[in-house]
Amino acid sequence: MDFLRGIADWKQTRVEKVRTDMESLGRCPDCRGRGFTSSFTSVYLPPTYDAIFDCPGCNGSGQYEDWSGNNA
Repeated sequence: MDFLRGIADWKQTRVEKVRTDMESLGRCPDCRGRGFTSSFTSVYLPPTYDAIFDCPGCNGSGQYEDWSGNNA
């Protein structure tokens, strides 16, 4: 059990670090400030069928303020 708790603690620490880093830069932690998320299938589809979607966390703006407003 301690092993699994250690992994969970490590993951939570990592998530918090990314969030604080992105907050200091003013970027959305979900999309890293790009404003979109790319699905795994977009790698294998032709460019005309590229499956790029607006980030649901920041609604495509890439800004931390929008992300924090949606996740409050």
